[in-house]
Order: sequence, then structure tokens, then C-alpha cells
Amino acid sequence: MGRYAQLAYTDSVRRAQEENGSASVGVRGLARPDDADPLGPAEASFIGSRDGFYLASVSETGWPYVQFRGGPPGFVHVLDGRTLAYADVRGNRQYITTGNVRADGRVALFFMDYPHKARLKLFGRARTLPLDEDAELTRRLVGRRTDGKLERLMTVQVEAVSWNCSQHITPRFSEPELDAALEPIRARMAELERQNEELRARLGQG
Repeated sequence: MGRYAQLAYTDSVRRAQEENGSASVGVRGLARPDDADPLGPAEASFIGSRDGFYLASVSETGWPYVQFRGGPPGFVHVLDGRTLAYADVRGNRQYITTGNVRADGRVALFFMDYPHKARLKLFGRARTLPLDEDAELTRRLVGRRTDGKLERLMTVQVEAVSWNCSQHITPRFSEPELDAALEPIRARMAELERQNEELRARLGQG
């Protein structure tokens, strides 16, 4: 995570690391090459399996804004090793992220896998595109997208990625994840009920 450290470990961050006894963390990170971190197969697979992510942008006045974007797994498309994109749909019509990105494209993304206590952090530069600017890209992104009225495309040019530790992540499960986890239990219960019915029938015959 050479590039990630170069962007995240500012002078103030380095002082905080030194004050808290983790100066070696900064030394190791900053010793790596300051090259853009590409998305490898592990990152692409992880992003493609997520049904949502957190997106942070910053306004002209310096205030950060965090938004959640959700959809079916795969709605965030990995176009190549350095580019993400998704079809943006209408929300509450505040357009805070849209406005922030127009002023300053720097963004941070968090992709979370709560059941497995895994998260991927990403720095990038975002921009919005009209739906009619790139017909092929629009066709690709709307093939799997969030339900709702399409308004624009959002692309993110990846600058840096970092896998975060699992510490303090509370496991949470979506309905599909719960269904998959409970399926063996349901099957076992159904089998026990069948055996119970057979036993009752035998006892009744006796």
C-alpha cells in the first residue's frame, strides 16, 4: 500500500503515529514506492461481490460528506485495474456528492464484508458523466445496477487501495446471507420432522 500510505500519512498523521508509539507503521508504509495501487484479482472479486459501499467526498468549504450506495452484487463495475464505475440513480435529490465531486474529485470508498469481517479502503478521483456521453459504457453499467431512475454515470480512477484489519468489525448479515447460512439448518429440521412423522405413524399402527 505504498501509494495509500503516501496519501494518508500526512505530517499530522505521522506526528500522531509517533505520539502513540506506532512510528514504524509510517516508516514501513512510506518506504514503499509511490505508485498508484492497481486493483488485482482479489480486489476486483471483493468489489464485485459487494451489495453496497460507503463513499466520502469533500466540499469546497472542506467539510466531508459520507454517502451509502447500495445495489445488487456487481453493480459497482471494475472496468480495469484502475477504474471503477456504476450507474448513479436518483436518491433524495440533495446532490451533495454530485456537487462535491464537480468541485473536487478526490474521494474515499469503503467496501465492507461484515459476515467475514473484511474491508477494502480505496482512494480515487471521481467524475460524473451524462448517460448519453458514452453509449457503450452506459450499456455496460446499466446491465447490473441499482433500481431507480438513472441520472448519470460515476467513474472512479483508483489512486490507492488498502485492506484493513478485521479488528472491531461487528459481523452483520443481509437477508440473502442469512438464507444461505440457515439453509442447512432448515433442511435438517425438515428431515427431523419427516422422521418424527414416520415414527408417529408406526406408533399409531402398533
